[in-house]
Amino acid sequence: MKCIFCAIAEKQEPAEVIWESDKVISFLDVNPMNFGHALVVPKEHFTDLTEIPGNLIPELFQTAQKVAIALVDVLQADGFNIVLNNGRAAGQSIFHSHIHVIPRFNEDNFQIQLHLKRYPEGELSRHGSIIRNRLL
Repeated sequence: MKCIFCAIAEKQEPAEVIWESDKVISFLDVNPMNFGHALVVPKEHFTDLTEIPGNLIPELFQTAQKVAIALVDVLQADGFNIVLNNGRAAGQSIFHSHIHVIPRFNEDNFQIQLHLKRYPEGELSRHGSIIRNRLL
């Protein structure tokens, strides 16, 4: 079965498209957290952020910014969330990379629950060193 976001990008499935370029499409989420919740999607299929070519990332995030500005303006939202889930453990349910742009309102009562941790003694620098070495 074909990916739903690929089918939307190819105009084989309906969507409420709000922005489109040659490489990126944005449309309203059919199951929004708030009305106006939009998705920004590369037209080409990439499972998650790690697969997206570096030269496409700027357009993808510039589109997310453009959509966020429009949502705040037209909906008079008090803010917005930008969410990009990568992998099942991170909450990804459609495995075609996409950015959620979610308008937020002071009274929407939606809270993101973070369960923050503390590094044990010496672990912060150890993790930093390991990650830095991987990035070199």
